[in-house]
Amino acid sequence: MKQTLLAMIVLTLAFALPQSARAEVHFSVQFSLPAPVVFEAPPEVIVLPDTNAVYVVPDVEFDLFFWNGYWWRPWEGRWYRSRYYNRDWGYYSRVPSFYYDVDPGWRDYYRERTWSGHRWNYERIPNQRLRSNWKQWHSSQYWQSNRTWGVESYQPRPRQQIEQIRYQRQEQYLQRPEVQIYHQQIQELQRQPQPKRQQQVQEPQRQPRQQQQVREPSRHPQTEKYQQERQAPQQKSQPKRQQQVREPKPQPQHQEHRQQVQEQKQQKQPADKAKRQKPPKEDDQGQSGQHQGKPDQQHGKDKKHDK
Repeated sequence: MKQTLLAMIVLTLAFALPQSARAEVHFSVQFSLPAPVVFEAPPEVIVLPDTNAVYVVPDVEFDLFFWNGYWWRPWEGRWYRSRYYNRDWGYYSRVPSFYYDVDPGWRDYYRERTWSGHRWNYERIPNQRLRSNWKQWHSSQYWQSNRTWGVESYQPRPRQQIEQIRYQRQEQYLQRPEVQIYHQQIQELQRQPQPKRQQQVQEPQRQPRQQQQVREPSRHPQTEKYQQERQAPQQKSQPKRQQQVREPKPQPQHQEHRQQVQEQKQQKQPADKAKRQKPPKEDDQGQSGQHQGKPDQQHGKDKKHDK
C-alpha cells in the first residue's frame, strides 16, 4: 500500500520537474523501496569528523545517515530520505551534498578509535537528544568549532584541500558498480522516444460586454458651455413641475362645500313634504261652496215655477 501511494506521488511530481529529472522519477518507480530495517530501540548516532554535522548509525551494516533533519539511505545506486529512521522512505533524485564530505573508511576509524592518526573520542548520541538539539548544533557549528568532533589535537583541513577531496570522492562514487548500472538505465530511458505533447495556446480572456467601458469622445469647451446653459433652465423648471404635481388640492374646502350642499338638501326635503301635504285654501272651498249653492237656488226657482 505504501509503495503504491509513493508511486502515485512520484508520478504527480514528474509533471512539475524538468525533462532531465522526469527520467529519473519514472526510473525510480520501476524499483522497489529500500528493505525495511527493524530496530529494537531508536538507534544511537555518532558525528563524523570533517563534516558539517553529519551523523551516522554505526551499529548497522548499511549506511544510515542523519543530516539537516532527514534520515538518508543509499540503495542500489539511488538515494532515499525520510523523517523517520525505519519507514516512509522517499526517492531523492540526486546525491545529497553532504555525502562527499564523508570519508569512505569511517567504519575502520570507528573500530580503531582513530582519525587521521589522532585519538578519536567519539560520543554516542541518543536519538531523543539528537532530535532536540540538531538544529542548534547545525547553526552554531557546535562539533567542529568547540569539540573538533572529539578528535584530539586535530586541526580542520583548509578549504582548498576540502574541495580537492570532495572531487576525488565524487569520482570514486561514480565508479561504483551499482551507481554505474543506475546511470546506464537512466540514459536508456532518456533515449526512448517520448510522446510529443500538443502545446495548448491559451486564448486571451474576453471581458463581458457589460464590463467594457466605452470612452466618450472629447467635447469642445464651447459646445459644453452651450449644453450647460441649455440644461440650466430645464433643471430650474423641473422642481416647480414636481411641486405642482406633488402638491395635493386643498381638501377642507371640498368637505365644507359638500356639507353645505347636504344641509341645503336636508332643509328642502321637509319643505317639499309640507307642500305636498297642505290642505286646499279657503278661497277654493268658498268657490266650491258657491258653485255648489247655485244649483240649490236653481232648484228653488224651479220649485216656485211648479207652484
